[in-house]
Parts: sequence; C-alpha cells; structure tokens
Amino acid sequence: MIRKLLVANRGEIALRILRTAREMDIATVAVFSDPDAGAPFVAAADEAVRLPGASPADTYLRGDLVIAAARATGAEAVHPGYGFLSENAGFARDCREAGLTFVGPSPEAIEAMGSKTAAKERMAAAGVPVLPGVVIGGRGQLDVAALASAAEGIGYPLLVKAAFGGGGRGMRIVGSAEELGDAVTGARREAESAFGDGTVFLERYLDGPRHVEVQVFGDTRGTVVHLFERECSIQRRYQKVLEEAPSPAVTPELRAELGAAAVAAAKAIDYVGAGTVEFVVDRSGRFFFLEVNTRLQVEHPVTEAITGLDLVRLQLQVAEGQRLPEEVTGASISGHAIEARLYAEDVPAGFLPTTGTVHRFAVPSLPGLRVDAGVADGSVVGVHYDPLLAKLIAHAPTRDQACRLLARALTELRVHGVVTNRDLLAGVLREAEFRRGSFDTGYLTRHDPADLSGRPDEETALRLHALAAALAGSAERRAAVRVQPAVPSGWRNVPNADQTALFRCGEREVEVRYRFTRDGLRAAVDGDALEASAEEVDAERVVLTVAGVRRAVDVHRVGDEIYLDSGLGATALTEPARFAEPVPEERPGSLLAPMPGTVVRVEVTEGQEVAAGTVVVVLEAMKMEHAVRAPADGVVAALPAEVGETVQAGAVLAVLAEGAPD
Repeated sequence: MIRKLLVANRGEIALRILRTAREMDIATVAVFSDPDAGAPFVAAADEAVRLPGASPADTYLRGDLVIAAARATGAEAVHPGYGFLSENAGFARDCREAGLTFVGPSPEAIEAMGSKTAAKERMAAAGVPVLPGVVIGGRGQLDVAALASAAEGIGYPLLVKAAFGGGGRGMRIVGSAEELGDAVTGARREAESAFGDGTVFLERYLDGPRHVEVQVFGDTRGTVVHLFERECSIQRRYQKVLEEAPSPAVTPELRAELGAAAVAAAKAIDYVGAGTVEFVVDRSGRFFFLEVNTRLQVEHPVTEAITGLDLVRLQLQVAEGQRLPEEVTGASISGHAIEARLYAEDVPAGFLPTTGTVHRFAVPSLPGLRVDAGVADGSVVGVHYDPLLAKLIAHAPTRDQACRLLARALTELRVHGVVTNRDLLAGVLREAEFRRGSFDTGYLTRHDPADLSGRPDEETALRLHALAAALAGSAERRAAVRVQPAVPSGWRNVPNADQTALFRCGEREVEVRYRFTRDGLRAAVDGDALEASAEEVDAERVVLTVAGVRRAVDVHRVGDEIYLDSGLGATALTEPARFAEPVPEERPGSLLAPMPGTVVRVEVTEGQEVAAGTVVVVLEAMKMEHAVRAPADGVVAALPAEVGETVQAGAVLAVLAEGAPD
C-alpha cells in the first residue's frame, strides 16, 4: 500500500495527481523550482521540497534531487506525471534501486520504447503495422549520397523525426531532395538540444492522415486492455490543441482493429500501468504505428469522461500490485468528450509563447464541464516551462452537445493578464469542417488560425468596451474624491466640454469622448458618435445600451491595464500615462526579440554580411525554438545578444546596417 506519494511534476498535472491521491487518503509531497514557489500545486500538497533553480535541467529533470526529496519526506512512491522524467528509464531504475515505487511501467518497457526506431522494429515483429523508415545517426558528417539514396527508397514527401523525444521538436516535412540535407541537419541539432541525442529517422509522410491514439492499461498479472481511442488531429507545430473521444472517424470495426493492435503492442513489452499507443490513419482507413507513450497523456481526461474511470487512481492501484478491476476490463463508451488546451500564446503572431501575471482566472460553472488548471489569480507565467495553463473538458451525450458546451465555456472564461489561444479554440469548435468531423492533421494549415480566432463583431466589441472602460475609470476616480461626491461621473455644467480617454488595443489607438448632459449620455469613439445610454456605471461593471442593444460589460483594472468582458467577447486595453517617461530610440536596423526567451544560439558574427532570411539569433521559450532572421540584406553591426541570456520581448538582439561595416 502506498501511504505517501511524491509528485515529480508541476502545473495542472501535478494538481490533478494530488487531487486523486488525497481522495485515496495518500499523503502527498510536491517538488518545486524557484519560479513555482507560489504555484497552486505547491500549496495543494501536504509537504513540498524546493529544487533550487529555474530551468528544467536544474530542477524537474534532476532525478537525484527528486529521489533525495522522497527520502527526506518518507515518500514511498513517485508519480512522474507527463513530460520531464516520466519516460526516463534511468530515473525509473534509480527509483527502484532507491526502494521507491515508480508509478508507471518498468524501466525495461520505457527503454524499449525510448527509441522510436527500435520501437518500430519491435512493433513490426509483433504484427503491428508500421511505416517504412531509415535511421540517421546523431553525430558526424552526413553521408549525402547515402542519405539521398535512403530518401529515394522511402519516397517524397517524407518526415524527419527525432528518434528520442516528441512534441514536434526535431521534426521536419521534406518535399524534395533539395530540402533534405538542411532538414536533417536542423532536426539533428534541435533533437540534440531538446533530448540530448541528435539521432533522427526518415519516415514516409502521409498526406492528410488522422492522428488517433489508443489508451492501454496493464497490471502486474499480465492483463492488458484498451480503453478505446482518442482523436488528436487538431494540431499546431505537431502539438495537439483539441482532443476528443471517441473519434468521429472511427467505426466499431476500426475501433476493434486499433484496440487489438494497441494491446499487441503493449503485450510485446510486458506493459504495466497507463500507456498510449499512437497511430496515423490514412484516408482509406489503414493505420500505422507511430509510437508508444509510456506515461499518462495530457488528454487522458476525455477517456476518463467517456468511461467513468479515474486513470490516476488506477495507476496507483496497479502500482500497489492490485489487479485491474471489472469496470476496467469491461469498460464501455458513454457519450462524447472534447478537451481544449488553453495555452499562453499569441495565435495571430504565429503561436509565439507569451508570459505575464494571471490577474484573473475564472471558469464558468456549467454542467458537464471539467477544468484541470495549473494557474490561479496571481500566477506568473514565465519562459522556462510548457505554456499550457489549463485544460477544459466537456462531456455530453453527443458530440454536437459537447462542442457547444466547450465553446460556451471558452467564451465565458475569464483569463486576464496573459494572451492565450482561447479565441482560436472557440473558433475551431464552431467551424463547419470540425463540426462535421471530417478534419485531419492538416486542419490548421487549411484554416488560417488568425481567421478562426477573429470575431465578426470585433469592431463593435472594441467600441463598446472602450466606452465602458472610459466610464468605469471616471467612476472609479470619482468614488475616490471627497469634493461633491454626489455629482454624477463625467457631468459638466459647460454643455460643449467633453471628457476624453485614450486607450491602446495592441498597436491601435482608440479615443473616447463623452459627457453626461441633462438629456443623458453623449459619446463618440474615434470620432464616430454612438447612440448610447448608460443604465449602470461603476468601477467594475457598466451596463450600456448602444444602437438599441443593451449589454453588460465587466471591467477589471490592474494598473494601466484594463480587461473587459461582455457577450461580445474579451478585450484588453492599455491606458497610456498622461505624462509618459521618454523612451530611448532604437538604433536603426535593430532586430528585436519577438517574445521573452533564452538565447540558445547566435548564428552570425559582427561584421558578417548576411542575406535576407539568414538566421541571426535563435531563442528558446517554453520548450520551443524560434529563429530571428535578417529582414533584408545587410551587415551585422552589433550583437548584444549572448548565448544563455534571458531576454524580454522587444530586447535588441542584433543590429543590421546597410553596406560594408565601418
């Protein structure tokens, strides 16, 4: 029996594991990095141990520190969650040698699936369909001729993939022989950086497949079952955004075939615990093995929703040596579930990760909605970890009902202080192709994410919200004064004297003019008069009727930032200081950091001539790399960026000049 459990993870998955452990009367221990000291998961644990530092390499990837924390607190078992050490065979072995129960498969099973190339060979031997491929070593010079020959044998287009790792890192699509060398070189470098091994492999690329995975579960008595499939085809940069169960494309016959193949794959490695077998399914219904994830998946809640099972509870029971109960071996599907991953990222800017303080995180209470969140009011989102903030899961009798429920929940969600992909998620859930269930992994290449994120009434929302912000700000200031407090906010005894408020929404400047007269409210936004009346005005709520339509606007001010929510959606405005401090001018030709991050490579030197498109600096933020390229031909005049330096968005990374260097 497990009496005390250490959770070797952070964020929403740590909280999710802690919740089930508490329900099972298991004492809990959290480990945390310095940036996570005030995180909700730390407060939720019975005990917590600090891992000094900020980067994953110094903290959550330090298996020795995690084991030392378990010993110091008397924990008997370690749950790795997903990511970090969850698929590290060496860590699982170290836990076993330290007398700790690793809540997951054996080190041997993890090791068997750790190399995607070896895994494919093993699966082929077990009769699981696999795609043809070739391994390319991670070190040494590329043999261009051998590489070209191997690629020709597979056929174009093909996929270059990291052999040790996932999440889209070390992955490239190659359409022709001319692209192959650069793609393999780049993938090797990224794989080496992300996983410590630059080995990659070439694999046939299927055009327009679906990504379908099967949940498997095994116990220590040799019983292995599958708990049906999950549809994971809505992806950006090979990372999942929306998942659902069951798949709208899987028939009962195909479900049986996928399940049998997944169970065969798990039995081939004597699998124990929760795992996932991933497949690609082509347009004809043929499927091929991708990989086995020897851990709990981010999207496991949709399986829990349709089966009524708690997969973390089952993991802990299996780790205690218990058999899989009848509700697992006889599980059935009930209804439909969809999960949306709420990321801190700027979708129109190309999914760039964002940082900041979460000033408000409020989720509507709706029947059938589950929320697994890693943040709360006051949480700080930094550059060191994955940008996943929360998962919203809708469960309903039908897929259409689940889509509607989740879209409504996202619309009513309040998340202030950090830019997120919330509008994209709601847009996908309401889009016709998605609602038909006819999509594939190319969905977000056919549909512009910026368009999906847009609102048809965005201009109306901006005008309404800007007026509400002006009125709420005036009311807040009026409430703070002692002179004539009964005089209505914005009232003037000079009929032609307007009050003026100026805001910024992104790069746009918005001017609001208004005044209260004996006849009511007169207002204009950017010079256009609004037929408006105000029924309620205070610092946190404004009720306006504009052009005959009454709407309530919730107002949340944090310093100069104003967050507004109404039935038209959410708007974030900034109120510029009336007397702003002078800002130093940027040197002409400056290349600025598009996001906060760490400089991982500087690809040029001072005085070097570069062509348009040349990679100058590479930033890493939230486990993803972003290349900053020269916008035009020029000469590198200055390189203030240094490898290992953490920079803020807008920092000068390099300066390019025209012509020859001085």
